[in-house]
Amino acid sequence: MKLITLNIWGGHVHEQLRAFIKQHADTDIFCFQEIYKMAAHKISTDDRWVNLDSFSEFEDLLPNHTGFFRPVVNNAYGIALFIKNEFTFLGEGEICIHNAPDYSGMGPAHSRNLQWIRVQSNSKTYTIMNVHGLWNGLGKADSPDRIDQSVNIRNFMDAQDTPIILCGDFNARPDTKSIALLAHEMNNLIQTHNITSTRTTLYPKEEQFADYVFTSPDIKVHTFEVLHDVVSDHAPLMLDFD
Repeated sequence: MKLITLNIWGGHVHEQLRAFIKQHADTDIFCFQEIYKMAAHKISTDDRWVNLDSFSEFEDLLPNHTGFFRPVVNNAYGIALFIKNEFTFLGEGEICIHNAPDYSGMGPAHSRNLQWIRVQSNSKTYTIMNVHGLWNGLGKADSPDRIDQSVNIRNFMDAQDTPIILCGDFNARPDTKSIALLAHEMNNLIQTHNITSTRTTLYPKEEQFADYVFTSPDIKVHTFEVLHDVVSDHAPLMLDFD
């Protein structure tokens, strides 16, 4: 099976992103972050153009997949999973991993959720988890909220009885306790594959890590790579596994 995780940056790099999705339409599972669905307006405070209905556009580009959208702001902005229809679907849902009750409705300091899906392929059941981790405006080092978020994710992972893939944009440095909590008894593919950056040339800041893929030991990893396609300020991560 093949999985791609990508923070689409609100769909800002529109035509290149469309072409990328078409090129990789045979991918079994997509995990997307920063995705809009029939939004009335964007939540970002900069002047960057975003696609206010990227979810519906991806549905059109992926006719052999079923999409699941999990909003975190205004029922119109959040994260999404797309999975090929050929797999046996066993369930999908979300848990809250960071609550921001004082969020103003604009900007990135909103609550965060973990989206999960359970599927079966060749008599093997998998739980796939998609995350866009909290942003606090203070960089990607440890903070009490970020550690609490990782504890919430860890507790959910520990409650599963299937092979697990946890992926997404965690907004955290690789040397943090936050990442170590997630990597406990898991394979951190960013670390094991000596990845030096998960950002593209569109990201001007020095910090080059944000995105991760973690696999439980019962996942057999065939290949893992950071793709070079510049379709966002984040690089797509591709995993081939069974």
